[in-house]
Amino acid sequence: MRVAKTLLIDPEHNQLYGVVAIALSFFVFAYSSRFGQVSILAYYGVWLPLILVDYRRVLGNYFRYGWIFAFALFCFLSAFWSQAPAISLRAAVQYLTHVACALIAMRVLSTATLSRGAVVGCAFVLLYSMLFGSYHYDALDGTYSFVGAFSSKNQLGFYASLAVLFSYATAIVFRTRLGWLLACAATGLLSFYALLASQSATSIITTLGVLAASLVMQATLFLAPRARVFLFAAGIVLAVGGGAVALQFGALDALLGVFGKDSTLTGRTYLWQQGVIAAAHSPWIGVGYYGYWVPGFAEAERLWQDFFITSRSGFHFHNTFIEAMVETGTAGALLLAVLLFRPFSGHVARFMRTASSPQSLVLAALSFLLVIRSFVEIDIMHPYHIGSFLLYFAAGKLTLTHRQSLVHSQPRRRYALSPN
Repeated sequence: MRVAKTLLIDPEHNQLYGVVAIALSFFVFAYSSRFGQVSILAYYGVWLPLILVDYRRVLGNYFRYGWIFAFALFCFLSAFWSQAPAISLRAAVQYLTHVACALIAMRVLSTATLSRGAVVGCAFVLLYSMLFGSYHYDALDGTYSFVGAFSSKNQLGFYASLAVLFSYATAIVFRTRLGWLLACAATGLLSFYALLASQSATSIITTLGVLAASLVMQATLFLAPRARVFLFAAGIVLAVGGGAVALQFGALDALLGVFGKDSTLTGRTYLWQQGVIAAAHSPWIGVGYYGYWVPGFAEAERLWQDFFITSRSGFHFHNTFIEAMVETGTAGALLLAVLLFRPFSGHVARFMRTASSPQSLVLAALSFLLVIRSFVEIDIMHPYHIGSFLLYFAAGKLTLTHRQSLVHSQPRRRYALSPN
């Protein structure tokens, strides 16, 4: 039995395959530590074989991806000076292949299909956590929180945040049919419950902020691009000014108090301080990708003990830039900063200068979520992580021409996909 190429790699006709592939990928990212190597092979299995279908269309022109691959390639090079070279090399190869899969997904899927697949994937991830999840005792603040089937409430909260964002995108931005509207409503309710159950202040605050920003951006679609730019600039000025005034009157402490947090963010400020000290030992190129949190290394063992991490794994500095500084130095941190901020600025710019671009709105909101989480979490530095997959998907869309971007956001139209 032969399957038509369009059902696999044409964004106009591969909605079914795309939804299944994205949903499977989300589930693997969430629970690969539970299901092991078989789940990782399944993830590779839905993306890499598409190269054999039509490698030109699936891979595109990699000369356009230099800034996208820069950080991943630097991680690979860091194995030559890493204090744990074997670990760094293995993790870097995994990260590079993970990036390749994300860029393949970007080439063959529309953003509307990504949103629908994300709704399904997040629903399965959250349902699995509700059915097989547990509570975790936090020795630092003496509280119990629901972590689902994860080892951290913040990861459960992240998937709930994504469920809210993509449910909104599918139902409101792309204006889908009744069946999808019902699915989005159910997933949205499930995600709100997961947010409340996890008690993840990071996820709740960022979700509300991104959802509010998305609604404001969508409201400006009725305006001309020039008026939209003016309102955006005015909004930034008001947000910065209002934020500064609020901080002066103790708004941050009041907000943290609502979630039972103090100004130390449950020890994160101490952890950041330790990360800055660690980065100072090798400020330019770092200790190597994945080269710090290694069992047997004195500083890692000390911090694991300080924060009661008995598993001695799955821990980090809770700040993307500090983590990047420690592992890859100033050079790697700058490459990662470009990778993180360019998709946000690029999609916002496209949204501003286009009469109507639902893809730019959704990817700008997604990029904004990753940007604000980067200051308190590590979502984009690791292989087989939902955050890094979505970041590279959003970054890759910027390499497509403006005409292709509009077509990809409206998958029902007929078009010819050029092999760029």
